[in-house]
Amino acid sequence: MNASPSSVPHSSHWGRFQALVDQGTLVGIEPHSPDPDPSPLVHGIPDAFHSRVRVRRPAVRESWLRAQRTGEDPRTELRGHDAFVEVSWDEALDLVSGELERVRRLHGNASIFGGSYGWSSAGRFHHARTQLHRFLNTIGGHTDQIGNYSFGAAAAILPHIVGSAALASGRTTSWDVLERETDLWVLFGGLPLKNTQLESGGITQHTARQWVSRIAENGTRFVSVSPLRDDAPPEARAEWLAPRPGTDTAMMLALTHTLLDEGLHDAAFLDRYCVGWKRFASYLLGEGDGTPKSATWAEEIVGLDADVIRDLARRMVSQRTMISVSWSLQRGDHGEQTYWAAIALAAALGQIGVPGGGFGFAYGSTGTTGQPRYPFPAPVLPAGVNATRTAIPAARMADMLLNPGGSYDFNGQRREYPDIRLVYWAGGNPFHHHQDLNRLISGWRRPETVVVHEPWWTATARHADIVLPATTTLERNDIGAAAQDSAIVAMRRAVEPQHEARNDFEIFAALAERLGVRRAFTEDLDEMGWISRLYETTRGDAAAQGVDLPSFEDFWARGAVEIERNSFVLFQEFREDPEAHPLHTPSGRIELFSDVVSGFGYDDCPGHPTWLEPAEWLGSPATARYPLHLISNQPAHRLHSQLDMAAPAQSAKVAGREPCRLNPQDAAERGITDGDTVLLRNDRGICLAGAVVSDAVRPGVIQLSTGAWYEAAAGGAGALGRGANPLEVHGNPNVLTRDQGTSKLGQGSSAQTALVEVERFTGTAAPVTVTAEVPRGVSGSAPQTPRSS
Repeated sequence: MNASPSSVPHSSHWGRFQALVDQGTLVGIEPHSPDPDPSPLVHGIPDAFHSRVRVRRPAVRESWLRAQRTGEDPRTELRGHDAFVEVSWDEALDLVSGELERVRRLHGNASIFGGSYGWSSAGRFHHARTQLHRFLNTIGGHTDQIGNYSFGAAAAILPHIVGSAALASGRTTSWDVLERETDLWVLFGGLPLKNTQLESGGITQHTARQWVSRIAENGTRFVSVSPLRDDAPPEARAEWLAPRPGTDTAMMLALTHTLLDEGLHDAAFLDRYCVGWKRFASYLLGEGDGTPKSATWAEEIVGLDADVIRDLARRMVSQRTMISVSWSLQRGDHGEQTYWAAIALAAALGQIGVPGGGFGFAYGSTGTTGQPRYPFPAPVLPAGVNATRTAIPAARMADMLLNPGGSYDFNGQRREYPDIRLVYWAGGNPFHHHQDLNRLISGWRRPETVVVHEPWWTATARHADIVLPATTTLERNDIGAAAQDSAIVAMRRAVEPQHEARNDFEIFAALAERLGVRRAFTEDLDEMGWISRLYETTRGDAAAQGVDLPSFEDFWARGAVEIERNSFVLFQEFREDPEAHPLHTPSGRIELFSDVVSGFGYDDCPGHPTWLEPAEWLGSPATARYPLHLISNQPAHRLHSQLDMAAPAQSAKVAGREPCRLNPQDAAERGITDGDTVLLRNDRGICLAGAVVSDAVRPGVIQLSTGAWYEAAAGGAGALGRGANPLEVHGNPNVLTRDQGTSKLGQGSSAQTALVEVERFTGTAAPVTVTAEVPRGVSGSAPQTPRSS
């Protein structure tokens, strides 16, 4: 009789789990048994581990390698299309270290772009981006990225309003307080539980669905304000208001105007806890521009009846009301205004700092939002100091590549883009995250060298010059932790590294050896030495807060340590005594008018919450050509582009491509039915997708989730789209999205500001191969078939 597989504790973005291993082979996954609502995505890990598109050996782009040997043109325009040549690890490391040394000597460290934005893995030691930053900082620094694509606009504006960007990343009133105290919860952008499957540092128990059910059962009424009905979970039994996308700021202003016009605003709260109300109220009343921001004014913009808006305002002020705003709403043109307007509305209600009232950002954006934080920092690998002090806003990468030396505004500063000669990427996929991918591809051709660490042949790896095979999380030891999770987790290695894969720490240590800085990079510690140090540092931080954690040896043997946390009410201390607990703003109070922001003189981000018409929306003349608003939200069946080759993501495909949803009315007008292959287009790009007709989508809206691995049609008939843009065949919406900053202040992603047209595709659709076939020149075999457990 065969022995049962061994069980190895581990963790991931999708949750804590046990890896089932039989004779050294991964054969299955079992979610953490106490988890009440484990994510099904965790079952895609074995598919990814055994995938045919694993990067098996170091590989170099053929034309680039020939240029190194002969001096010929490296043909950077062939990135993404060229064949690769597999080489030994020694040759690959010599090539990478040689290029780093050459670029540093000729152009300086700021010419190395090491931003490497991406989620990497849940492990805090083997977090690829942090490993890369530590290595590059050890050799003199690099150009980094500031902020993120998720909430870049919010992170820039919130310190000016409430003194901290932490409110954008999950610092919210806890679920248990909402259950006890909240009567009405208004969800701007909904509360999409699909996003709560995930957490960057891992998640022990998925409790969001339970909490929403309990809150609803306790009598809280939910109102979801979103173009998508299912942005609110069925457990919430929410009332659905479906505004035009991109008009939430106008609706919030109209709600606040109703409170002011009817004398329902909390004047005492506004006077004691806020500055700038009089100037903002003057704007609401139209005293400067002659246009009161009333419900009647908003009706035409938002697409909701004025009486509906007024009624909602009256309901909000008559009971304990929580206002939440999703991350997606600030990922649009002038996205900063949405968060500022939400804070102003909450201030007018006067419930900020009261249990169950006020506002909160990021509910429904990650798995631990709504959970209390533990009172000490989570483990983190020190990245060192970036001596170049050079960084760009995360979403301005293509601008940087296309405009070396160009100037730009950011948060009150006038800056200059560096001249990037080498791109080094580890742990992310810019061909998922970035907008207007055709524009990115043009910029991606400019650097002389692109180095990528990857376990799989993603689009980013295929657009590299040197690809180094990185291990997956199951092939290394690590420590999982998120500041709002209930445990710190030992992530034990389950299997040996596959093929010739190495972990990022080993790769950088070998490069550091070649560059003469190995001791500075490793500090003479190996993998387990570093994991022990990270844990013991956290243990010391916990002890300083009165929390007793076990020794590292005990922790590693147990597999996890549980951490008790307490309920939390956002701004409670400030509410109780604003003089003793002032905010970190110039006034110490909530700034409804900011002299600092006003002083920047930005026409796209004035000194108070303002309705500024988006560049593209359903009220703009552009709808004559492109009448549908594209919502490119996060997928339910993977994390960003991670696990796109695995069964959960593949089973969601329609006609072999990423599903896109549209309203029955819009589908009927175009002769589109369920399961059709459709073509989405605008002036930026063109892509195929699989149609899903659904009344959960507002008329005039089409929804296509991000994360399908980018693939342009191969050469030959039908390879090109209309005009100069190639046909993307898999359904990646970022060939259609807009690559412009939210404003000069935030410079965040404005992906949700995009208009398109869609039609039924009647040609011969090119097959999608990127998740199943490796590039020319590299070894790959049929996927292994795990033995059944």
